[in-house]
Amino acid sequence: MAGAAARRFRQSGTTFEPFQPDRASVLVTSGPNAISRNPMYVGMAGLLLAHAVWRGSWRALLPLVGFVVFIDRAQIQAEETALREKFGAAYEAYLARTPRWIDRRSLGSA
Repeated sequence: MAGAAARRFRQSGTTFEPFQPDRASVLVTSGPNAISRNPMYVGMAGLLLAHAVWRGSWRALLPLVGFVVFIDRAQIQAEETALREKFGAAYEAYLARTPRWIDRRSLGSA
């Protein structure tokens, strides 16, 4: 999911640099971004989950929990503020129809 989203960003000619979301030139809403506003982070979280399952350890889930909490509270909020300022109503419409992470309803409509 992360790789497909990164490819879509490159094809659209926009940045996927997380620390400079104001440099985005295009609002990418198709492909993986149609089922999650943050498919790259979903993909990274999936890798951390897979690692924990592979290790067979509940403690191996701690990095996943830390990653999700940090990304959700700090990074994504900053990105959403920058994209809201840059893309206005188009971004608001995207927020209304696409979940921040992922949910079953979005999988059924993709």
